[in-house]
Amino acid sequence: MDIDPSAEIHPSAVIEPGAQIGAGCRIGPFCLIGPEVRLGSRVWIKSHAVITGATVIGAETVVFPFATIGEIPQDLKFQGEKSRLEIGARNRIREHVTINTGTEGGGYVTRVGDDCLLMAGSHVAHDCLIGNRVILVNNAAVAGHCVLEDEVIVGGLSGVHQWVRIGHGAIIGALSMVTADVIPHGLVQGPRGQLEGLNLVGLKRRGVARSEISALRDVYMALSEGNFRDSARRLLDEPSEAAAQSAYVREVLDFILGPSDRSFLTPR
Repeated sequence: MDIDPSAEIHPSAVIEPGAQIGAGCRIGPFCLIGPEVRLGSRVWIKSHAVITGATVIGAETVVFPFATIGEIPQDLKFQGEKSRLEIGARNRIREHVTINTGTEGGGYVTRVGDDCLLMAGSHVAHDCLIGNRVILVNNAAVAGHCVLEDEVIVGGLSGVHQWVRIGHGAIIGALSMVTADVIPHGLVQGPRGQLEGLNLVGLKRRGVARSEISALRDVYMALSEGNFRDSARRLLDEPSEAAAQSAYVREVLDFILGPSDRSFLTPR
């Protein structure tokens, strides 16, 4: 056991031998910290939380009561192989959140980036790769092997099917079931999620230039005219001047032509 002298640990907390607790950490009452856990500096684990498995949590992350972090995957194929969970810095992991370690089929690792907000009751399954500044609203569930790029928002009570990719800056409305890949900056709504357009509110909040948003709109309309991948290849081969100069447009086209076994949510 390696506990920095500056850490504050409630007498009722259980810190198993082998755990590493960084400088300035706070461990609340009735918490359990497993033997392979490593906590960075100033991590705050509030009461009744369980941190177990080969789990690393970055600096200044806060874990709220009754969260269970680093337990084994909910996957019948899992046979006890050695896997891990890596969580970045400054995350807020709210009450009753569950995050599982990886499996052999996903490279043995689940990752969560920096500055994410995982609201109460949300779930991140085995082998997921969650980017930075991602928000999972209350009771959102992300199934195994999913990729959520930076600044994705998944609305409350929504589900993301296994192996789905959600591109940078996309937003999923509440009560949606997402069964196919979502392009960067896309807007998904409806019980069986449909691509309804672009996340214009998110783009404007991030200060994206009007010219970039216009270029994205033009490309979105062009993609709506046929098969997504065929349209993306055509746009790369014969880009308009605005599209050729837009990093946002290239991001969308590269995402569509990237590796994936799934189809895409397409416009109505």
